[in-house]
Amino acid sequence: MARIQPEQSIVAIDIGTTKICVLVGMPQEDGTIAIVGIGTLPSHGLSRGVVVDIKQASESIKTAVEQASLMAGFTITHATVGISGAHIQSYNSTGMIPITKGFVKDKDIAAVVAAAQAIAINEQQQVLHVIPQWYMVDGHGPLSNPEGMHGVRLETQVHVITGSISSVQNIMSACSMAGIHVDDIVLEQLASAQAVLTPDERNLGVIMVDIGGGTADIAVYHNNSLLHTKVIAIAGNHVTRDIAIVLRTSLPEAERIKREHGSVLLDNSELNNEVLMGAADGQQVSIIHQKEVTAIIYARVHELLSLINQDIASNQLGSYIRTGLVLTGGGSLLPHFTELAHRMLNMPARIGIPQSNKPLAPELQSPIYATAYGLLLHAIHKKEQPRLDDLNSTLTNRILQRMKSWVADFF
Repeated sequence: MARIQPEQSIVAIDIGTTKICVLVGMPQEDGTIAIVGIGTLPSHGLSRGVVVDIKQASESIKTAVEQASLMAGFTITHATVGISGAHIQSYNSTGMIPITKGFVKDKDIAAVVAAAQAIAINEQQQVLHVIPQWYMVDGHGPLSNPEGMHGVRLETQVHVITGSISSVQNIMSACSMAGIHVDDIVLEQLASAQAVLTPDERNLGVIMVDIGGGTADIAVYHNNSLLHTKVIAIAGNHVTRDIAIVLRTSLPEAERIKREHGSVLLDNSELNNEVLMGAADGQQVSIIHQKEVTAIIYARVHELLSLINQDIASNQLGSYIRTGLVLTGGGSLLPHFTELAHRMLNMPARIGIPQSNKPLAPELQSPIYATAYGLLLHAIHKKEQPRLDDLNSTLTNRILQRMKSWVADFF
């Protein structure tokens, strides 16, 4: 009989529109993570990052967890889970309080963060993360950690991320039905950023875009702080559907054509191949030109990059993005994506894969594992540094407990 999940193990579940990915890790003394279990399979019951069929989603999660459990040699009972979707909203907010004892203590930091996020939000939304960007003491700063500083006034600016109450409930319910206790819920682009960005990129300024099946998730960092997040409801599945509709073929055939013959550059001189394509009814076979496929892909990718460029401009982020763009997620694997991004956004662009102090297993050296690996890093960081400026503050943990009570009430 398999043993129950050891306390020292960490489990991440990336619940995506196109795939469920489960990673089981064991922290090592040298600071690395040994991956002892992997489970991946296509997801069902999700659309654009949101659960639309709890039963189907639960079965997908359960099967992926069972795969990872078999490889790890123990039964998985709890995990850190990622969340995304077009329902995610974010904003920056400031707060100020008097310093009670003449110097800043932990409770002052907690109080000023609570003051900064205490603004009205949509009643259908719930706070997921409150992430401090900077602090000031008596107007001096910005400071990354004001603890112990002497003064009479403490200020902060925080980045507040909210999600739909019903969407959070549905994810937690699907996990619960699959036998998984949710330790934490983390916005997926925060996890991906933790996995693929370098310290210099976070410090000097970078924009990361995680392109999955249902959404493209944006995170902008500068001075080691999260400046901005956004979710755009355009991603890999939209490209596949475009191919299927325009060429009148099935979705599986469109996905195959995209993977085997797709590109995002119209002026690519190598696009001279003819492609055999099955019809939607599965009976007829026709011949199309690779340039036709590329024209369809280009139109949708151009739209996505235009929306990213618009987001940068409307939020005046250009001056903060000094190291360029990092693309990750399965949607970033389309050939020449970075070249088109460089042209359209006028900045360096690279593909982001999970990074570690030691080489990762070959199967993890792909952008499709960025979120899951980042969730593992997040869980370790939370254990080692349970502070307010961590991704999960005491406030956020109280919110998670409230979410769990919703799921208990649901059942």
